[in-house]
Amino acid sequence: MESATAEKAATEVATGSKTLADLFPLAVRKHGPNRAVLYKDDSGQWVPKTYEQVGEIVKGLSLGLMDLGIEKGDKVSLLANTRPEWTYFDFAALSAGATVVPIYQTNSPGECQYVLENSDAVAVVVEDESQLEKVRAVRDQCPKLKHVILMEGTAGDAISMDDLAARGAAGSDSDWEDRWTSVTSDDICTFIYTSGTTGPPKGCVISHGNYRSMLDMVHEANVLGDDELTYLFLPLAHSFALLIQLGSFDLGATLAYWERDPLKIVPNLSEIRPTYFPSVPRIFEKIYTAATANAEKEGGLKQAIFDWAVGVGKKVRDKERAGQSVNPLLKAQHDLADRLVLAKIRQLFGGNLKLAVTGAAPINPDILRFFDAAGVLVVEGWGMTETSTAATISRPEAFKFGTVGKPFSQCDVKIADDGEILVKGPNIFQGYYKNEEATRETIVDGWLHTGDIGEVDTDGYLKITGRKKDIIITAGGKNITPANLEAEIKQSPYVSQVVVIGDRRPFLTALVTLDMEEVAKLAQEKGWQSDPAEIAQNAEMRALLQEHIDKVNERFARVEQVKKFAILPKDLSQEGGELTPTLKVKRNVVADKYEQDIEALYA
Repeated sequence: MESATAEKAATEVATGSKTLADLFPLAVRKHGPNRAVLYKDDSGQWVPKTYEQVGEIVKGLSLGLMDLGIEKGDKVSLLANTRPEWTYFDFAALSAGATVVPIYQTNSPGECQYVLENSDAVAVVVEDESQLEKVRAVRDQCPKLKHVILMEGTAGDAISMDDLAARGAAGSDSDWEDRWTSVTSDDICTFIYTSGTTGPPKGCVISHGNYRSMLDMVHEANVLGDDELTYLFLPLAHSFALLIQLGSFDLGATLAYWERDPLKIVPNLSEIRPTYFPSVPRIFEKIYTAATANAEKEGGLKQAIFDWAVGVGKKVRDKERAGQSVNPLLKAQHDLADRLVLAKIRQLFGGNLKLAVTGAAPINPDILRFFDAAGVLVVEGWGMTETSTAATISRPEAFKFGTVGKPFSQCDVKIADDGEILVKGPNIFQGYYKNEEATRETIVDGWLHTGDIGEVDTDGYLKITGRKKDIIITAGGKNITPANLEAEIKQSPYVSQVVVIGDRRPFLTALVTLDMEEVAKLAQEKGWQSDPAEIAQNAEMRALLQEHIDKVNERFARVEQVKKFAILPKDLSQEGGELTPTLKVKRNVVADKYEQDIEALYA
């Protein structure tokens, strides 16, 4: 009954669209005066735009693309950061019947060339001069690429955004409507290229019907509301961010865009005070460090008060969820704990957050319990590009820390004999573009083989225990999933990334990188040199990490303990090729790049 009511409520506020092509035109009709987007301009002011205002921009750009000769089914690529213009061009291309092919803004020229050529893109929209340079470097290797469009500024070899809109001015509303109404659920809306933790990226072919069914299931779960203010920094080239964009506009909610600076994420949260915050574990880990660092540094009474307050918060949450009343003494303690500690933690998220969602990689459940104690509910979801973003969901009234929730209503999930998670549903993609062999290996008898290992508990909640390709088989034949061990080691405020090594080795070792934001403060206190490479060799720094790893090891069986570790001279990064755009570690790249360091640990 509850699910039916939630679905009815979402249906009443949603556009009723049947594809992604008609979604935004219908959103303009239904949500016209509502605020659609919020972004910071060059003067530092947050600027709102309504659905009607954005609708005019999208229509002009869409008609401009049509005037360029973009036909239904043509591939139009987007190479840009998460920003309002990404959204404008996305809906412009979709409503023109084109297939959108996103490219991560961090991709190298060679990676851009691979996607542009492999997808048969006829047009690419680039963010600025720096992204334009990437296309210039490879344009002669992309024979089907006819048009380059520039979001910012002007260039002799590209069409500016203003010029494209001017071309569209000659078109009519009926021309536009004829195009977006001609698109069916069987047509392809996007190719999303996997970020490639192993091997070259594969283009996931996703139909309008796939994404529309995904949206319908999200609305049925009732996790997004029409009054939502969502803060988005995740790359819109990734399916997670794309689903948030589509869901927000379908319901008439507001999307607030980041300032395209990682250091501005937490300040932005305080400024706009969002109600919904989708993110990845690394950001929650950073906020956790910011919340706990001062108390840990002060120690003594301050640390004791901090720990007491978090403990009181956990007790209250447990009682509330068990349907028990909070007695007067505990309530008084909670009021004090809230004033002294918990409210300050909530303020790191702006103080207005109803729900935060983390995905794309594992997160330590202790971090989720910590935030929950302070009144910030962070839950996990799970899926992949091949499921049109998601397959399971956690909701405020139905979640378990340490799990990724339950399957969506139309998704079937089962565990294969070897522990692999298999998924079936209307959101399962059409296959990999120009790669029938990989498609046949991934979709067998209608079931998507996800590559993730997991288990379903007696209440129907799915727990991810590892990745098939990441399982370490030691020389002694023991199967070990490194994710849990890595998550525990990352609990140190001084640790940024951890990669546990041990496949066909006698014992486990780890490559560790430092969180230089936190380490820089420590270096100043200790009078150390600030050079990251020198700090990586510092005996005192190493002793601190050894102490932390020793404590972590106590929680694991002997064969699962890290016996040796190396501190790498610099952090892993997207630019260095070691991280995906959602900050997942490319384990094979790290293992190849730091082969000598690994061999030294086993010497």
